[in-house]
Order: sequence, then structure tokens, then C-alpha cells
Amino acid sequence: MSPSASYDLIVIGSGPAGQKAAIQGAKSGQRVALIEQNREVGGACVYQGTIPSKTLRESALQMVQFLQATDVFEFRLRDDVKIATLMTRLNTVVRAHGAFMAEQIARNGITRLHGRAQFVSDREVRVNQIDGTTTTIAGTIVVIATGSRPRIPDHIPIDHEHILDSDSILSLVYLPKSLTVLGGGVIASEYASIFALLGVQVTMIDTADRPLKFLDPELTDQFCEAFEKTGGRYRGQRKIQSAEWDGFSKVITRLENEETLESEKMLVALGRVANIEHLNIQAAGLTPTPRGLIAVNAHCQTLVPHIYAVGDVIGPPSLASCSMEQGRRAICHALGLHPGDAPEHIPMGIYTIPEMSSVGLSEQDAVQKFGGALIGRARFHEIARGQISGITNGLLKMVADPKGEKLLGVHIVGEGATELIHIGQLGLLHDMPIDRFVDNIFNFPTLAEAYRVAALDIAKQRRKI
Repeated sequence: MSPSASYDLIVIGSGPAGQKAAIQGAKSGQRVALIEQNREVGGACVYQGTIPSKTLRESALQMVQFLQATDVFEFRLRDDVKIATLMTRLNTVVRAHGAFMAEQIARNGITRLHGRAQFVSDREVRVNQIDGTTTTIAGTIVVIATGSRPRIPDHIPIDHEHILDSDSILSLVYLPKSLTVLGGGVIASEYASIFALLGVQVTMIDTADRPLKFLDPELTDQFCEAFEKTGGRYRGQRKIQSAEWDGFSKVITRLENEETLESEKMLVALGRVANIEHLNIQAAGLTPTPRGLIAVNAHCQTLVPHIYAVGDVIGPPSLASCSMEQGRRAICHALGLHPGDAPEHIPMGIYTIPEMSSVGLSEQDAVQKFGGALIGRARFHEIARGQISGITNGLLKMVADPKGEKLLGVHIVGEGATELIHIGQLGLLHDMPIDRFVDNIFNFPTLAEAYRVAALDIAKQRRKI
């Protein structure tokens, strides 16, 4: 069957990576087709992941802050709280963001195709449409941006009612009284802290000795302390033997050490897998890696030169911000355009309660690379804005070279961390010396003053060298 239409660029998937790839192609004068199997554009980021979870987080945080700020009155959560009442803004937020993305795609003259994509050859893609018909299109350049989905372990029967994954957790009707969370990564930690803040008895179980193992231990220590204050428990270095719904009222979790836990609901958050099994990438001359990903070079180019892959399908860091940039830079490379300097010092933001964010070298990395490091710390309870806003369980940690002169990294835990980190990011990008943070004037009272306090801490240590 000959292609029904030909395009300069075919993008499969309309999440953050695919959308930015399609927009970059269109703005560069290319004829672009964007294939999305869901009715709306945006992918899991808009409808199951980033935006819904952050909306729930914000609603929970605002509600609890209100209850804490009005202790002259007696307020409490009802026992039959519906999840929907905590996410009254979700539909508005999702509709607004989805409408913006759809309008941007239409404004740039991008052709949208609704259906599931499948390679016929390295330049031809068949679109299996929802009405059962198929359309085959051809493209000079093809970008794979199909994202990922929750990984489902073989020994845990996820039914999306009692045992849920990170996509179905938001379909809960009522707030459960207890929740077991399997996993200690980003998604597990975010949801565990949100539900614990809402009064749910949460137990996290993971094989690692602490959650978010890749972060600075001082940040995770603060997170664990806050989590435990809300009644949460982290059970590290544990392996799951089985988990099952008892058919009546609870999920029973059995650990390999013969320990048994019971909870009303369970969230399985043990990573994600790339959505590539239906693409028939072998027909395009590609083979998945042993981890089920698509291998690419520094330009997100696969072994087939005119096929690129971006976002979750190529693996870590699996951040929406990075995926967007990957999509843009892949098209620039494909079209021979200069994409700008390669991104350095990409910040990581984790929307737990409290937030955590990191950029640059960790203390351990600095010691390994330079033989030592000077560390400056500013605790939010020492900052006027922290006291005013009730944000006292925060820490800004500044990592400098052994002489205490050059900024190497910034790590923050506390509300506002994902915003504050960008000051440190710009400092790293422009090689700002530590003394620049001492000399700079910050608004008072602000949490940004923590940078000056941490820099002064380093300067004080420097004088003793």
C-alpha cells in the first residue's frame, strides 16, 4: 500500500518531547504530522502524571496550611473525604493546558492524526485509527516520543481498584485510611508524602535503605523526618514476597522476612517502562536495548540516521523539562540547525512534601573530583521568611571547591525548593564565585536570602583554611 501522504517530519507521541519536536519542525518550515493515540494531545504528563499529581499536591498543601493557620477554629477532615473534592481545580488545569497545546499545534499548521502508530519501514508509518481504518504516511524524518507507562511486576495483581499503579491512583473515590506504597523513587515518594499529609496512614516499602537514593542524604533525611511527622513509615531494605486483596476489606503484603502488613489500598510505583512494543520498530531497522529502551547518541539520533527518539523511551533522566529540550534539539540536529549550547547543570525538581531540588555536583561528587569540598548550609528556620511563612523544615546546601571560592552545586529541601534552585543554576552557568552571593542584595524577607547565608557559611570556613 502506497502512503496516502508524505511529510517532512513525522512525530509519534504528543507528550512534552513530541510536542516540542513537532513545534520546532513546523517553525523551521517543515510539513509535520503528529500522531497521538489518545483523543487529546499532551500525553501522560497532562492526563495521568505531572499535572494531575502536582494539582493534588497543591490542593492538599493549601488545605493543610489553612487548617494549621486557623487554629482558633476547630477544623478537621471528614472521614469520607472524596478525592475529587481535593482536586476541584484539576479539570480546569488539565483542560486549560490541553487547550493551549492543541491551539499551539493548530496555529503552527501541524497535521494531527488520531490512532496507534506502527512502522511499516524506516520511513513509513501506519496509523491504526479508532474507527478501525488505517492510514499509511511517509516521512523524511521520524521522531519516536511515545513516553512510558507504569511497570507492572509479575507477582503483584494490580486491579486498579484495591491495588493501583501511578496512573490509576487518582481514580480513587474516597481517601483511604491506610495505604502501602511499593517503591522508593520519585513517584512513590511524591504520592506517599501527599497522602500522609492528608492523614492517611502510609507505609513505604523498598529495597534501598532510604528513599530517593540518588539525592544528597541531607535532603532525604529532611524528607524522611517530615514524612514521619505526618505519621508515615519507611521500611527500607525489604523485599516483597506477595501482595493481594483479601476479597473483603484490605490488601495483605507479605515480605521475604515473613513480616506481614495490611492496608486499605496499595500503590505500586516500581518504575516505568517505555511504550515501544506496539511500534514494530524492527521494521524500521531498530532493536530495543535489554532494558526495553531505544538507544540514541548525544543528538537523540538512533542507529537509523533519520529516526530520532526523545523523552522516556530513551531512559533517564525522564524529566519533562529535559524531554522538551531533547525534542527541540533533535529536530535542530536533523535539519542542520544550530541548537545552541548543550544544556549544562540541568536542575532536578521533586514534588514531595517538602519539595526537593538539586543542580550541579553533590558533596560526594565534589570530594571525588576535587579531593575535597567546603559546604555552606542555610536552614530555613534561620531565615525570616521561613519563620513568617511557617517553612521552617528546609535546608539550602551549597557545595564549593576545597578553597571555598567556586560554586559546584546547590541542593535544597523545603517548600519553594524547585523555584529557588534556578538561582543556583544560573550561578553555575555563569561561573559565579561564592563571594558574589555574599555581595548580592536579596529582597527581605525572602527564602532567596538562604543563598547569602550559605555563602557566608563557606566564607567563614575559608578563613580557617
